[in-house]
Amino acid sequence: MTDNQNFEIFLATLPGLEPVLRDEVGSKGFKQARAVPGGVTIKGGWPEVWRANLWVRGAGRVLARVDSFRAVHLAQLDDRARRVPWASVLRPDIPFRVEASCAGSRIYHSGAAAQRIETAIRETLGAPCSAEAEVTVMLRIENDHCTVSVDTSGEPLHKRGYKEAINAAPMRETMASLFLRQCGFDGGEPVLDPMCGSGTFIIEAAEIAARLNPGRARHFAFEKLASFDPEAWQRMREVKSARIPATRFHGSDRDAGAIAMSRANAERAGIAGYTEFRQGTISEVHPPEGPPGLVIVNPPYGNRIGDKGKLAPLYRALGQVLASRFSGWRVGLVASEPRLAHATGLPFLPPGPPVPHGGLRVSLFRTGPLP
Repeated sequence: MTDNQNFEIFLATLPGLEPVLRDEVGSKGFKQARAVPGGVTIKGGWPEVWRANLWVRGAGRVLARVDSFRAVHLAQLDDRARRVPWASVLRPDIPFRVEASCAGSRIYHSGAAAQRIETAIRETLGAPCSAEAEVTVMLRIENDHCTVSVDTSGEPLHKRGYKEAINAAPMRETMASLFLRQCGFDGGEPVLDPMCGSGTFIIEAAEIAARLNPGRARHFAFEKLASFDPEAWQRMREVKSARIPATRFHGSDRDAGAIAMSRANAERAGIAGYTEFRQGTISEVHPPEGPPGLVIVNPPYGNRIGDKGKLAPLYRALGQVLASRFSGWRVGLVASEPRLAHATGLPFLPPGPPVPHGGLRVSLFRTGPLP
């Protein structure tokens, strides 16, 4: 990392959602946002790293690219690893750990590669190595090209810091925010989720509308790096962009426990005043007062929670309720099987690419405004 002000920063996301994340990153003023397999790259310095962790809703983690070079055997990797400017990134008093992966390279043993990086850091910087360390150095060797990064996030970014209560098969907040964006949601319209579970879609929508930073309630691994400036970080966190949303966000679920979870999570997130959660079945769902907006729903898939054969009637009932009562509303539906989505009878546009989720692959099915 020869230039502390202009290095490559990688924001990770799920395969299939890279273009959606790129749109979000670009909309937040980051420079040279480019979709690449598994995420988005931008150029910047440490302030951009902090901002990406604090601001970006769809990224799973933020990696600072420290160095890259070619190596075809372990002795070469060892030599190059000792030339990395570790002191400009890591602190000698903070433990670190190394994760390595190898693909299509002459160095194929990831454990041996990780060991070389560990030894280089210990011997050039003096920092202790620990399997439990929050600071992670990541080595990726692909086609003999080595990329050395530092994970600046620590805990994955979907852990916003408010969700203590979750239900079975929860959707990650990062994925929910990108699906909301794919549905054209920008914070200016009501959102309703008739199977809200622990409230992820509704809380994300309310936070987007209230312009609350997703990382406002947590800490990050970059706070333990040599480049960290506590005063500059404090100033960045104190910039207030929040506003009162012009609309409300509604969740319902037939399970009383899910409603209690959603309310508790919304309270902890500080957006309880903009959300409404009520217990009820699909047949009891009606649009709230006011203009149409977006219905977004993540029904059971059958693979983990229910039996697929029994689910078609649920999807049919959902489609009938939406088609008959939600004229002018758009629908976003997450499904692992096109035939279940189409059992709703709703006029879906071509779906987005399948995205990995909980051991399955799911797609977002969207409609335009319903007739």
